[in-house]
Amino acid sequence: MTRKERFQFVLDYFSKHNPDAETELLYDSPYQLLVAVILSAQCTDKRVNMTTPAIFEQYPDPQSLAKATFDELFPLVRSISYPNNKTKHLIGMANMLVDKFHGEVPLTVEELVELPGVGRKTANVITSVVDNQPNMAVDTHVFRVSARIGLTVNAKTPLATEKQLLQYIPREQVHVAHHWLILHGRYVCVARSPKCKECGLRPACKYYQKNLKKGVEKIEG
Repeated sequence: MTRKERFQFVLDYFSKHNPDAETELLYDSPYQLLVAVILSAQCTDKRVNMTTPAIFEQYPDPQSLAKATFDELFPLVRSISYPNNKTKHLIGMANMLVDKFHGEVPLTVEELVELPGVGRKTANVITSVVDNQPNMAVDTHVFRVSARIGLTVNAKTPLATEKQLLQYIPREQVHVAHHWLILHGRYVCVARSPKCKECGLRPACKYYQKNLKKGVEKIEG
């Protein structure tokens, strides 16, 4: 199977079995999504979704969040990983939104990465989810799954993974392909003991074929 054929198999499979994939973060506005994505770094979406309702109730917009003090916001963020940094990032982000972007979340990667707590991955998520822009956010799941299947070759960094994926995924599918790969990594192609027996991507997966050739038939299912 050529690399192009492998991509086509994967995209066709997900198009059929999970056509409407979307983020599992709960939000009602670009501002809420931005807060949630900043909090989600090295933290589960489930934990973030348990935490954000209280934040959104007390700070429903950038203007109110920008006025928050560290001591006021920290108790609401305490259960999230790296709460000190994320509390500072949220307040700094809100202040920049108010001061530089008139309280609106910008929708270009270049502008978003100016915000405290926002790197390329977060910016790609925001522009992809909010505006369906063809930007591929590469988290640990996307990085791992892409390499295992064989969609990427010797990609040592998230940026290298992003560039390789964008070479083969049609622009109109990038925004949803991001979710396909994340969800697949979260629930099927997990870091330890991937659930190969229940995976529909086996015919195209280099990891599975490699283990099959080695005679390792008992892969955790």
